[in-house]
Amino acid sequence: MSNEILYILLPDYAAHEAVYLSQAITSDDFALKKNPKYVNRCVAPTLEPVTAISGFRTVPDYSFDTMPDEYAAIVLVGGFGWATPIADNVATIVRKAIDKGKIVGAICNAASFLAKHGFLNNIKHTGNGLEQLKMWGGSNYTNADGYVNSQAVTDKNIVTANGSATLEFAKELLLLLKNDTPERIEMYYRFNKQGFCELFQ
Repeated sequence: MSNEILYILLPDYAAHEAVYLSQAITSDDFALKKNPKYVNRCVAPTLEPVTAISGFRTVPDYSFDTMPDEYAAIVLVGGFGWATPIADNVATIVRKAIDKGKIVGAICNAASFLAKHGFLNNIKHTGNGLEQLKMWGGSNYTNADGYVNSQAVTDKNIVTANGSATLEFAKELLLLLKNDTPERIEMYYRFNKQGFCELFQ
């Protein structure tokens, strides 16, 4: 389905980094949406359950081999799995998505993975600090000048974020996806960033 958002989960993924985005896709201020614009789906290396760093286990909807060609966006959820050889299988998925003009999100170590495979060389971007991007990227990372010291950055349909930027990551992707009006997306961000007591004194 072309309205599916595909979350790429590797072993030891950081489940909290997808929470705000996935929640805003399926629910509004009061309840689950009756007709959400998008549908959340999980993709893992195989159809076997994949375990988060929290110990929670997720049964994927698709494997790398069965994931659809059509979708609205792919979201690379961070975690420790991006430093393992299994992550290299995602490079082809990302390349196809970029070539098709799809929305791509990468947070925390997943942004460093993009550096490793040269996907950040023509865009403004951020991640877990410039030094980590250089370390992971090596000679494949040639765009240190494109690094922005910001929580999350959007450029050419690609959103990158550091590991503490779960909310900012969600906001940037929600805006790209036009999941709601910019005003409502901003309110969702502020509500979760500032908290109920501060926002509604």
